[in-house]
Amino acid sequence: MGPWLRSAGLVAGCTLLFAALRWALSRCCPLPAHVRRDATRTWRWRNLLVSFVHSIVAGLWAVAGVWQMPEIFSDIVDTAPPSGRLLLCFASGYFVHDSLDIIICRQSRASWEYLVHHAMAVTGLFSGILLNRFVGAGLISLFVEVSNIFLTIRMMMRLGNLPFPTLYQVNKYANLVAYFLFRLAPQAYLSWYFAWFVEAHGQGAFLMFNLVLLDAMILVYFSRLLRSDFCPDTRPQGPDSEKKFLID
Repeated sequence: MGPWLRSAGLVAGCTLLFAALRWALSRCCPLPAHVRRDATRTWRWRNLLVSFVHSIVAGLWAVAGVWQMPEIFSDIVDTAPPSGRLLLCFASGYFVHDSLDIIICRQSRASWEYLVHHAMAVTGLFSGILLNRFVGAGLISLFVEVSNIFLTIRMMMRLGNLPFPTLYQVNKYANLVAYFLFRLAPQAYLSWYFAWFVEAHGQGAFLMFNLVLLDAMILVYFSRLLRSDFCPDTRPQGPDSEKKFLID
């Protein structure tokens, strides 16, 4: 029980770390005028600030870990850098914190997709932490956080109605490239590896089920991104479009 309790303590500690970060950012970072007018936008802005910090740290950490041990790509089950499990604890703590933030601030209905995603992410990462298997797969899956850096910048610029059209255009294409390189490509590699080399029972079957669901969600998000940034005339209009805008 020692390693299990230690891992649970690390995840709980990281959850508290993100709670402290949210409190600090809410005190230090000014709100854009467009955000201050609405309580939901204010919550979302602060939520995105924490997400931005997590994406930078977790994304670069995951890439550095795989760069340090490129043999992870040939054995995602048992190969991992020394800091791999700590990164999984760090990311799990963020997903737990974000889920609690959504629930406590009564945003569950508008953000239910995030809650589903976070539940799959936490259970998948935590299985790797506790069993010390598929830690390498967890690192590759966290490549997505590099893509999230550009995605979060996009969302914050739209949410805050920030007057930087050139920066938005540059980030729009950077976001698209990062989406292919750090979200679609790693996910496709993991799906291929699991289909061909991982046992279809126990932890392997559980992670494969999670992976298939994440594949579907990523493709849905990609279609939304293309529709919103590259085919804006096809975006739905109406009274619910503003609420949807907050999470797209």
